[in-house]
Amino acid sequence: MTPQQNELLCRVEGNAAMGRLMRQHWLPACMIEEVAERDSSPLRVRLLGENIVVFRDTRGRIGALKEACPHRGASLAFGRNEECGLRCLYHGWKFDVDGNAVDMSSEPVDAKLRATMKTKAYRVEEAGGFVWVWLGADDAVAPFDPPNWCAAPADKISIVKMHGGCNWAQILEGSIDSAHSSSLHSSNMPTASDVAGSTATDIAWLRPSADKAPRIEVDRTSFGFRYAAIRKPIVDADKQDYVRMTLFVAPYTVHIPSNDQYHLSQMLVPIDDVNTMFYWIAWHPTKGIAQDAWRTFCGAEVGKDVEPTTFNKVRNRENNYLQDRELMKAGDFTGIYGIPAQDMAMWESMGPIADRGEDRLGSSDKAIFTFRTLMYRAAQAVEKGEPAIGTVEPRVPHAKLMSFEGMVPKGDDWRVLNVSDEERAISNEAGKVGYRPAAEAGA
Repeated sequence: MTPQQNELLCRVEGNAAMGRLMRQHWLPACMIEEVAERDSSPLRVRLLGENIVVFRDTRGRIGALKEACPHRGASLAFGRNEECGLRCLYHGWKFDVDGNAVDMSSEPVDAKLRATMKTKAYRVEEAGGFVWVWLGADDAVAPFDPPNWCAAPADKISIVKMHGGCNWAQILEGSIDSAHSSSLHSSNMPTASDVAGSTATDIAWLRPSADKAPRIEVDRTSFGFRYAAIRKPIVDADKQDYVRMTLFVAPYTVHIPSNDQYHLSQMLVPIDDVNTMFYWIAWHPTKGIAQDAWRTFCGAEVGKDVEPTTFNKVRNRENNYLQDRELMKAGDFTGIYGIPAQDMAMWESMGPIADRGEDRLGSSDKAIFTFRTLMYRAAQAVEKGEPAIGTVEPRVPHAKLMSFEGMVPKGDDWRVLNVSDEERAISNEAGKVGYRPAAEAGA
């Protein structure tokens, strides 16, 4: 990629095309657990370079306001959350969840300003363990399209949250890079001959393949693309393939292959040009993994592995992610605890914004190539005034999108696995909504 192309792909602040694209989608602002209590401390949130404060009022309603008070620009994050409003400490101006000024202590009771004063309030939704906000135009609010894990009960949805100190695109590229898991995460995903698919234990996900060079095939869709990493299994390699299918749901969601206990989804949400919030959701309608166990497995316990409120990492670039070389000598591949920290070490080592002009892509990078091409062209389209990717009808409801993992008889088409009736109907309209025939799919 040229520097100009890389900038278009990565930049999200201000009037950047990718930021305008993101603003045509609902974005996760925080986890519900961070603002669960009424009249609790307001929460600072930064999305696409915008500073927001999220709070739950006395009646249990969620509000998301511009952080800067419209009076003199002081931060409402320091404000008093009380009696159905957020009161600025500086002069006592108070705003409700809709942005209305309900009290202006420093102004006369008959001041005309009282009748007209408002602050910016963002539309909000609560679903699937998250508070979602709409950062786009007020007159173009899209219907909220809940992700697939919203189908699970709240107690079957577990979330890891971690700050990433680099651009969103290089983090997302890690989520759609199946080949790296066979090396970087090999100690967490060891090979086992007695399993038929990814099998979760308390400390690892066992795999039925030792193949570190999967064959990658990509299929473009209306929502982004799905791709398969096809590996040789240990058992009956002449009769079957081990297929791990991942979905990229533009612009920031990835559904990665499940294991036998829970499904897995990630959201890689731009804080600004050089910071990203990483969310990893483990969920299942009936099975699943408990919240505490999920965070322990990932090395992402709040107060131990990540800081409260900021979710900055204890294992970070300044301390080499607490890499243990003695542990490596004893057999651990990375010496870094937790899959997310292992990934962060790779992503952040590329710099705040990776220079893609220096990359030398191989056959295992077909999904990476497809992502870069797809999203670069999507940003170009927004620059021309066209709608954002994933917003044009016909659309597949996000709740219908699922990944796949398991053994597939040789010769079977992985592209039909876990495809809903809605998506199958759209795919039959080849050429009209971004699909390509299977023969043309891939990089």
